[in-house]
Amino acid sequence: MSERITGIAASDGIGIAKAYRLVQPDLTFEKKTVDDTEHEITRVKRALQASSNDVQAIRDSAEKSLGKKEAEIFDAHLAILADPEMVSQITDTIKQKKINAEEALFEVTDNFAKTLQAMEDNPYMQERATDVKDVSKRVLSHLLNKPLPNPALIHEPVIVVAHDLTPSDTAQMNRKYVKGFLVDLGGRTSHSAIMSRTLEIPAVVGSEKATQVVKNDDEVILNGLDGFAVVAPDDQEQQQYAAEAQHFEQERAEWRKLRNQPSVSADGQHFEVAANIGTPNDVTAATSAGAEAVGLFRTEFLYMNSDELPTEDAQFEAYKRVLEAMKGKPVVIRTMDIGGDKHLPYLPLPEEMNPFLGYRAIRISLDRQEIFRTQLRALLRASHYGQLRIMFPMIATLDEFRSAKQIFTEEKQKLIDQGTAVADDIKLGIMVEIPATAAFADQFAKEVDFFSIGTNDLIQYTFAADRGNDRVSYLYQPYNPALLRMINRVISAAHKEGKTAAMCGEMAGDKVAVPLLMAMGLDEYSMSATSILRVRSQMKHLNVADLKKLLPEILENCKTNAEVKQLVEQKVNI
Repeated sequence: MSERITGIAASDGIGIAKAYRLVQPDLTFEKKTVDDTEHEITRVKRALQASSNDVQAIRDSAEKSLGKKEAEIFDAHLAILADPEMVSQITDTIKQKKINAEEALFEVTDNFAKTLQAMEDNPYMQERATDVKDVSKRVLSHLLNKPLPNPALIHEPVIVVAHDLTPSDTAQMNRKYVKGFLVDLGGRTSHSAIMSRTLEIPAVVGSEKATQVVKNDDEVILNGLDGFAVVAPDDQEQQQYAAEAQHFEQERAEWRKLRNQPSVSADGQHFEVAANIGTPNDVTAATSAGAEAVGLFRTEFLYMNSDELPTEDAQFEAYKRVLEAMKGKPVVIRTMDIGGDKHLPYLPLPEEMNPFLGYRAIRISLDRQEIFRTQLRALLRASHYGQLRIMFPMIATLDEFRSAKQIFTEEKQKLIDQGTAVADDIKLGIMVEIPATAAFADQFAKEVDFFSIGTNDLIQYTFAADRGNDRVSYLYQPYNPALLRMINRVISAAHKEGKTAAMCGEMAGDKVAVPLLMAMGLDEYSMSATSILRVRSQMKHLNVADLKKLLPEILENCKTNAEVKQLVEQKVNI
């Protein structure tokens, strides 16, 4: 009998395949004395060989997908598994102490790791302690016959079931075989949700119990359109959702016809539909989807994918590449947004009770100005190669914006004095993600060149609800009248001063929110590249004049998120 698991619809689409549990097994064991030591030695040698086979396969997969240099990390694991000193110590321990293979493995590898960690004057050897622990865990999993999940080794269609998903998890997967993500944690704006949309893979997050219910190889239907999964579906359910999946793919084919068309409403009003990107490599997907701009380039990934602060030249090359690839179309580049849940191992930050409300983003940049000035110089140098707009994140006060602008002006003048080519039309804007900034938008609008409303954080700060906490995910309310009034205020303030208002949060691609934002006059909608053509298609069928008549009723009469959603669905074709 089938079982339904409900969650949050995080990425559109329907996937049907067997479950692949990306869940760490329980590797606890008991210490035992044994008589047949040769049997235990045979067991450990087999486990070592099986582990070597695993690591070699992962290494080969990583080299194909990530490159030779990135795959070299697994060479250290292979070397440890083949280390004659470690192997002989394990076998000798089994013989001398007459203990089971699991306990001997633990004793020897734990001693190896502690010895390496004690080498404080040799950071390289200290790092190898982590490798020894990783290898020991893999060997132990084979001894217990509980293999570790290896996303790199997925070679058939699967629905990935996980407690949570990290960027490293998804980086190892072959997108060809992953038909959906079913995740215990998260909301629509969690990183796993955003990654799934970027990868164009259907996803349901915040299910709470998926890993408790779903077993490996269970047949699963994953409905990322409506936010649920069906485990062990019957024939009728299989046929029903296979037909729905086919219908959705037909819709996608229709949307693709709009790739080179402008984003225009039914009554002829033009809007700019842009893409959010994380790396220069993402520009290909953005241009393929017909993005009219890059509305948000999250530069922190340049910092997170490095072992040290990226140099000015490295940043310059990345920014230049994006600007050139967009061929004169606007590119909004956000300065470093580190902190909160984004950490750099080489830039230690203080432990904080509330990191999302703490030392992060522009607060770090203004405090650690050497980092900020390096990034601004790279941006200024790159401005010569396209239409650059710079956006400062987490601005709470006018003083912060003025300070950032002053540093920008100083670095610009230095480069000009050196004879470096710098564009003279760089626009400076802010990300509106703090309620105080939205409330003071009329004054900010007099000084900034543009606003970009970051609804992922604006919603969590407005409702005091961590966007990654599924227990309060019900407070992710993009249609709540309180939030809509705030957004309308920001857009009106920008237009009063002749400035533009954009949105770069996930709300910009939300099919219920889009008609409301069009009625408010939002100029630019920036989203995951996979949502661009769907939104363009939706805009094509909406009449702005009609939507504007509906807006006062929503802002003045509706009291809840649900009331707004119900009214939009009744009155608007979505």
